[in-house]
Amino acid sequence: MKAPPRLQALVEEGLIDTVVRQLMSGKEAMVFVVRCGDETRCAKIYKEANNRSFRQAVDYTENRKVKNSRQARAMAKGTKFGREAQEAAWQSAEVDALYRLAAAGVRVPTPYNFCDGVLLMELVTDANGDAAPRLNDVRFTPEQARRHHATLVAEVVRMLCAGVVHGDLSEFNILLAHSGDADGVDFPVIIDLPQAVDAAGNNHAPRMLLRDVANLRDFFGQFAPELRATQYGPEIWSLYQSGLLSNDTPLTGRYTPTRANVDLASVMREIDDARDENAARKLRMGQ
Repeated sequence: MKAPPRLQALVEEGLIDTVVRQLMSGKEAMVFVVRCGDETRCAKIYKEANNRSFRQAVDYTENRKVKNSRQARAMAKGTKFGREAQEAAWQSAEVDALYRLAAAGVRVPTPYNFCDGVLLMELVTDANGDAAPRLNDVRFTPEQARRHHATLVAEVVRMLCAGVVHGDLSEFNILLAHSGDADGVDFPVIIDLPQAVDAAGNNHAPRMLLRDVANLRDFFGQFAPELRATQYGPEIWSLYQSGLLSNDTPLTGRYTPTRANVDLASVMREIDDARDENAARKLRMGQ
């Protein structure tokens, strides 16, 4: 097929030889199957901000850092240059997360290059060499559901230990790849990471992790109903907060929240102090 304009530049640079076909069009990007020498890869073209249905919500972009102080100031002010810098940071977030997670042993597509808003990466395939299906397109036996659920919970832990929360994990952005081994066992590969957040630097990270794990529970619970009663999300975050989580930490799927006594008088004093401070501030400003 004819290369789209944003891929044509990569063809001219010699990074892509030919564009085979469009693989999908999602809420933040379009993905094409491409040939690079003897290899078949995929090229992910990020949509411009005004063409995306998935916005750069503050939940995801909170505390995202850029190294350039001028860019950081412009982003904070919301200038045109700042919006362009924020867009570039949004796009590069997936590249950064892919390299970081691959180094941590998480099963994600191998990234090869990132140029002008286009990410070249591994094409995850099935047993026939075709693009691997998403989990939502596959039916599972109870045994398969339990196995894949356990694998993905372990991947969430591995991601968290690497300091990353996916933030939008579900059956729609996990592929079922073929291992290529003689036993023919398939395994899940996690994709779509531009909204990944820093586990330690984002106040919304706990809620996002709980939602990610709940999505896994609800999906695989359709095939293995006993999974619906598990509480891996709260268990994982509690261990992480306590500094007790590692890739090898045994999990039970059970969680009992601690019910510490609340010092109500202290809480009320904090509220009264905040109210008095606000009143004093208004008085100083002549309001």
